[in-house]
Amino acid sequence: MVTVNHNYLKLPGSYLFSTIGKKVKAYQAEHTDARIISLGIGDVTQPLVPAIIDSLHKAVEEMAHAETFRGYAPDLGYDFLRNAIAKNDYQDRGCQICADEIFVSDGAKSDSGNIQEIFGLDNKVAVCDPVYPVYVDTNVMAGRTGFYNTQRENFDGVIYMPCREENGFLPELPEEVPDLIYLCFPNNPTGGAITKEGLQQWVDYANKNGCVIIYDAAYEAYISEENVPHTIYECEGARTCAIELRSFSKNAGFTGVRLGFTVIPKELVRDGVALHDLWARRHGTKFNGAPYIVQRAGEAVYSTEGKAQLKEQVGYYMRNAKTIRESLANAGFSVSGGVNAPYIWLKTPGKMTSWEFFDYLLEKANVVGTPGSGFGAQGEGYFRLTAFGTYENTLEAISRIEKEVSL
Repeated sequence: MVTVNHNYLKLPGSYLFSTIGKKVKAYQAEHTDARIISLGIGDVTQPLVPAIIDSLHKAVEEMAHAETFRGYAPDLGYDFLRNAIAKNDYQDRGCQICADEIFVSDGAKSDSGNIQEIFGLDNKVAVCDPVYPVYVDTNVMAGRTGFYNTQRENFDGVIYMPCREENGFLPELPEEVPDLIYLCFPNNPTGGAITKEGLQQWVDYANKNGCVIIYDAAYEAYISEENVPHTIYECEGARTCAIELRSFSKNAGFTGVRLGFTVIPKELVRDGVALHDLWARRHGTKFNGAPYIVQRAGEAVYSTEGKAQLKEQVGYYMRNAKTIRESLANAGFSVSGGVNAPYIWLKTPGKMTSWEFFDYLLEKANVVGTPGSGFGAQGEGYFRLTAFGTYENTLEAISRIEKEVSL
C-alpha cells in the first residue's frame, strides 16, 4: 500500500504567497475595473541591465554553433563564475573563500530548503520569529519538527527567537542551545540589519556550542551602513560554523532567470564529516547544474559595466524604500526597515490583525502587501511592504494608503 509523507500534513494551509495570490485573484475577478498595485511579493520589476543582456545574447549565440555549444553544466558550477564570485564577493572583502567552496545553483530559495537534507533529523532548529517561511516549512516536511500548535501559532520542537520592536527586530541568543540556526540579514521580512559586532556574537556562540549557522545574505547588495557586514565570513571563526546562501534575484534582477549559490568552507566539520563533501554529493546527485547561458549572465554581474548598472538599479529600489518609509512615517505609521533592505515593516493601525489590514488595504486602496502573521506569531500586528515596484506605482500606492487609512 502506498503511503505519503505525513509530515506535509503538519503544514497549515497553503504557502503564504500562494494564499495571497489566490485572494488577490478572487478580488480582481469580482472587481474587474480595479487597478491593483502590489507591494507584497518581493519580485523585481526593472529589466535586466544591458551588461547582463549582452552576455545572455552572446551565450545564446554560442549555443547555436557546434564548436561552442555546451551541454550539461558542471554540477557545482562553471569555474568562470565561481572564480568571479570568490574574488568579488569574498576575497575583495578580505574573506578567504575559495572558488571550490562555492556551489552554484538555481536560487537561494531552493538552497535554503535543500540544505537541511545534509543534516540528521534529530537536529534542533532555531529560527527568527518572524521568519521567511521556507526555513520552517522545509524542516517540517523533513520531519524535524512536531505538530503545529494553534494556540502559539508555531511548530512544536522548533526554537523560535522573537524579533520584537524593543530589541530592534533582532534575535537574541537562545537559552536552549540549537543545532541549526537560520539567520537572514538584512532581514526578510522586517528589513532589520545586524552590525558586525552583533553577528560576531552569533559566530562565537555557534563555535562554542557546536551549532551550524545557515546564513541567508540574499539582500546584502542593499546595505547602506558601514558597520553592517555583507557576509558572515567577515566575522572571525565563521569558516568553522557557517554556511552562506546567496541569490542573484534581488541584486541583479534574476527572479525570472534563476541563479544563486551556497558557500560551505572546507573547515566546517560536524559529526566527523566535512559538510562541504556532503553538500557536493547531494548537489551532484540531485542537480544537473545551472544553465550555461544563465551562468554567463551571472558572470556579467561582476563586470565593470555590470557593477555600475546594478548599483544604479539597486539605488532605484532603495529610492522606493525611502519614499515608502518616510511617507508612511510622516503619515503617522510606526515603520522600520527600508535602510539596509528593500522591505518596510509597519505596525497595523488600530487593533487590526495583519490579515484584516491586508483585506482592508486591498478593498479600500487596491494595494497588496504581506500580512506579518504569515511570517510567524511575532509578525502579528505588522505588515510588510516591498520596494520592488516601479517608482510610479510606489508613489500611487502610498498616496492611496495615506488617503484611505485613518490612524
